[in-house]
Amino acid sequence: MTAGGGAAASRPIRVLLADAAPLQRSGLRMALGAADDLTVVGEAADGAEAVDLTRRLLPDVVLLDLPLPRLDGLAATRAITAAGLPARVLVFTADDHDDLVLGAIAAGAVGYLSKDAPAEALTAAIRTVAAGGAVVAPGPLARLLPRLAAAVPPPAAAVPAALGTLTEREREVLAHLARGHTNAEIARALLVSETTIKTHVGHVLGKLGLRDRVQAVVLAYESGLVTRGT
Repeated sequence: MTAGGGAAASRPIRVLLADAAPLQRSGLRMALGAADDLTVVGEAADGAEAVDLTRRLLPDVVLLDLPLPRLDGLAATRAITAAGLPARVLVFTADDHDDLVLGAIAAGAVGYLSKDAPAEALTAAIRTVAAGGAVVAPGPLARLLPRLAAAVPPPAAAVPAALGTLTEREREVLAHLARGHTNAEIARALLVSETTIKTHVGHVLGKLGLRDRVQAVVLAYESGLVTRGT
């Protein structure tokens, strides 16, 4: 976006690092410090600290790992997004499992990069995200595109009508799925057992004729049940 590009041109892109490993943060600080247009404004060792520092420092980009103490990366991303903060979250983690990528995007992340990416790819991704773009590592992107394409309902499908077959609780569960929540997180939010949530998920997939959680996420957004940032 023009506004983002102008900010990046007038001053260095301000980056907050969120990683539980001190050595990882040190290495990232050195790698980013080699770029004239990037500056590290803070470091967080856990998710709760990442959210707090994002509120206080207002970085342009939060470079965030997923396995964080106290508040995991997905929950931290949701908190940053829900707060309406100007920072954009770029996930930088070792695991590029498809469900994690989708969960991060549903939580509000605008980028997902594997830790085996070269420094040039990381700095380029930070610039892209800061300018208003989005980045997903080539590997998971190549795997997810066919799944997402297959999951999109045909134009003539009466998606809202299909949701009418769900109970109120099942719609709640579907909304949580679309936001990238795990079964355990949904169970805590709805004050029921994880086994109960697994049963609800099975009912949702069965009633809507869906193969997996990926299709459920796509349908929830296509139908307007949830929207980005809600």
